Amino acid sequence: MKTKDGIIKKGYCVKKINVKDNKIKSVECEVNGKLEKIEGDIFISSMPVKDLVSGIQGNAVPSKISKIAKGLPYVDFQTVGVLVKKMKLKNKTKMKTLGNIVPDCWVYVQEPEVKMLRFQVFNNWSPYLVKDAENTVWIGLEYTCSEGDKYWNMTDEEFSSFAINELASMDIIDKDDVIDYHREKVKKAYPAYFDTYKDMDKLVKYLNGYENLYCIGRNGQHRYNNMDHSMVTAFEAVKNIKTGKKTKENVWNVNTEKEYHEEKK
Repeated sequence: MKTKDGIIKKGYCVKKINVKDNKIKSVECEVNGKLEKIEGDIFISSMPVKDLVSGIQGNAVPSKISKIAKGLPYVDFQTVGVLVKKMKLKNKTKMKTLGNIVPDCWVYVQEPEVKMLRFQVFNNWSPYLVKDAENTVWIGLEYTCSEGDKYWNMTDEEFSSFAINELASMDIIDKDDVIDYHREKVKKAYPAYFDTYKDMDKLVKYLNGYENLYCIGRNGQHRYNNMDHSMVTAFEAVKNIKTGKKTKENVWNVNTEKEYHEEKK
């Protein structure tokens, strides 16, 4: 895909990262069953830190650093989008919504009997996410899991049926009102703060030693940022590249304040 100033290549999986003299020289990517080497002057990484460090070639990664990276924990994620004719929940508020559905964007699930963590009502994020927002509701059911566990290994049909049954058991929908569904699985969706994360500062120092490498985003920094802060890390990296700033503290320090940034107006 060509853009104004570059090309976006899809379907590339980074396998090796070649380094020399404290710089990344190239990456070797698997595409269509073959390895393709891509050289560059600047490398911006949003890949999981665990995978980034394990892919570094040329200079042997210090054993202590490798151990920290390998021990970083993650939580995997699954979601099932369910299109229904209607929800059984009633809008008891004074807020007007299309189809008079409940006005929530997402609802956290408290029932201990189900595995679902929360569900989203996409109509309320934007009616343009739904083809017929006045007569149908698009609901996203969210689950955490571990890659390879029994939920992860279910077929799309099995897991979707499981999720829909949970939603129906909470009396939120009637199964007969389900029109369509779609399942997505995301590896390493949530970086977690235990195991070797306590030594993350040592890993950051090591990665900053590669002067042309910038780590950004939730997985790139192993930090559970929201999307806004994840994008800001990219803005800060680009600012450094354009101005020639050598230190990277501003990139890593996004959203490290102890106060929460959102407030009610």
